[in-house]
Amino acid sequence: MATKKSVGALTEADLKGKKVFVRVDQNVPLDENLKVTDDTRIRASVPTIKYLMERGARIILASHLGRPKGVTPKYSLKPVVPRLSELLGVNVAMANDCIGVEVEKLISALPDGGVLLLENVRFYKEEEKNDPEFAKKLASLADLYVNDAFGTAHRAHASTEGVTKYLKPSVAGFLMQKELDYLVGAVANPKKPFAAIVGGSKVSTKIGVMESLLEKVDILILGGGMIFTFYKAQGYSVGSSLVEEDKLNLATSLLEKAKSKGVSLLLPTDVVVADKFAADAESKIVPASGIPDGWMGLDIGPDSIKSFSGTLESTKTIIWNGPMGVFEYEKFAVGTEAIAKKLADLSGSGVTTIIGGGDSVAAVEKVGLAAKMSHISTGGGASLELLEGKTLPGVLALDDA
Repeated sequence: MATKKSVGALTEADLKGKKVFVRVDQNVPLDENLKVTDDTRIRASVPTIKYLMERGARIILASHLGRPKGVTPKYSLKPVVPRLSELLGVNVAMANDCIGVEVEKLISALPDGGVLLLENVRFYKEEEKNDPEFAKKLASLADLYVNDAFGTAHRAHASTEGVTKYLKPSVAGFLMQKELDYLVGAVANPKKPFAAIVGGSKVSTKIGVMESLLEKVDILILGGGMIFTFYKAQGYSVGSSLVEEDKLNLATSLLEKAKSKGVSLLLPTDVVVADKFAADAESKIVPASGIPDGWMGLDIGPDSIKSFSGTLESTKTIIWNGPMGVFEYEKFAVGTEAIAKKLADLSGSGVTTIIGGGDSVAAVEKVGLAAKMSHISTGGGASLELLEGKTLPGVLALDDA
């Protein structure tokens, strides 16, 4: 994938007084009172917006939130405005729509350096269909296009891919560029030894990533619910742990592939088992080969934490995607938190640590270690697809450097 031209390549002359359509990712979690509960994605969009503000651009921000079916008040982007205004140090204006005469009036009224947030682009079904007429209407609002929404770069939607056909230049924002530099860089040209830690509940969601990583890594560490499918494939008893029966042969073939490639594939040697799936479950530590009937594995055990941590000591690049256990429950978050702490320590001694989206990011944020990592990816699906070696439509659509 060619390195794309970043917003930093645009000069003041390109930007002063220009209307810039910026696709950001403000798809943030809200509580029942519609208050933002995690502002990671809002904070991540700030450097690009500030850069444009400082160069006198008139900034039109577009994003989606959730999966609304038509106009749905609970999926409005209005709750984002207070936090975004606070971070930017200006009053961000809010539109009640993302196209139309009212929106055009608000844009006309924007001063140089002013910021307007459009309403949820997914209130129109044409957004996800990448409808050319809808894309044209969005594009008509601006003079040029910046895509800084890495989290949706794997989708060819009107605001991520369609608009680029009608707005030139179309360039990457700083966040998009950083994501590509780290994720593509790590996979294409990592400092060795290169380790990947893959967790999460199911083998099926991570097949592509594991197969792709086995071509590139020296060490592959597995955790999370998926390990029980590997144990069962090796003939272990797994009690009532989560198993994907239709993926047993695949697990065996991944183990064989690792062996043939000379990749050190590590499974936990001990697990924390529980008598039920609940925060207050009875729990105990057992060897991986000795899970009792009626018990389910919900975290990796202390020996596994120790051996994984020891193995990671020798590495130069680490990618982590997916938790080690059911980290939402305090009792079963120990493995995930220990790995997060280990990566933070290694990051401090010069190891490149990349947290690849989704639950691993939530886990690292939860223990307050996000700032210690080399790179925290804002895209779950997009980072997985990049690690699988796929090209992203939202990136492919941008102008080549």
